[in-house]
Amino acid sequence: MTRTTFCLAFDRDHRAGGRAHRGPGPMPGPGVGGSPPAGGSVMRHGDGTTHPLDVRAWSAPADPVELRRLDGLDGPVLDVGSGPGRLVVALAERAIPALGVDASPAAVALANERGAPTLRRSVFDPLPGTGRWRAVLLFDGNIGIGGDPAPLLRRVAQLLAPAGRAIVETGRADAGLERYPARIERGDRCTEWFPWASVGAHHLAAVASDAGLDVHEILCDHGRWFVELRRPR
Repeated sequence: MTRTTFCLAFDRDHRAGGRAHRGPGPMPGPGVGGSPPAGGSVMRHGDGTTHPLDVRAWSAPADPVELRRLDGLDGPVLDVGSGPGRLVVALAERAIPALGVDASPAAVALANERGAPTLRRSVFDPLPGTGRWRAVLLFDGNIGIGGDPAPLLRRVAQLLAPAGRAIVETGRADAGLERYPARIERGDRCTEWFPWASVGAHHLAAVASDAGLDVHEILCDHGRWFVELRRPR
């Protein structure tokens, strides 16, 4: 199951300067703010299926699989949907300059507390260094941001420097492209519905080509699939 970096306003909503949500009803969803996922949170798809969210991994340090994907990266690196800054911190520990970008004020606050430079913005907003990033990261299912990988990868291509790399975590190799409404739930509280997507590693290759990105490598590491894309020189 692909992990996400969504933030919800539950017990820690004060970290975002927001108001608490008690009882049923919409809660701030991705892109509008909130606080980190709480225990027992699930993602519900529009067809009613649910998937548990890996809350501990969301806030834990980067794991060995992720650290291996960071090997060989040159800075500066942009982490899209960076959450509380796990990967930005890991890169800083390697003396690699990195910046996170996340739409959640709580995630940004947590990241900055950890010493991970992070901007509260959408990836589609104006960002510093456009066209000069040596690497862009889309881990933890963040290829689903916006509900369509095609415009997201076109945006990534704009952000990358010539010969820059994008490391994208995907679904399993043979999975297709799925677009669907989703929301995050915990008990009787939930976000509003938002567009999301998932895509398999091989299908992503075709989407990347349309965005002007070349596939450099597809690999599986302990059950997690990654695609490395390159912007042509």
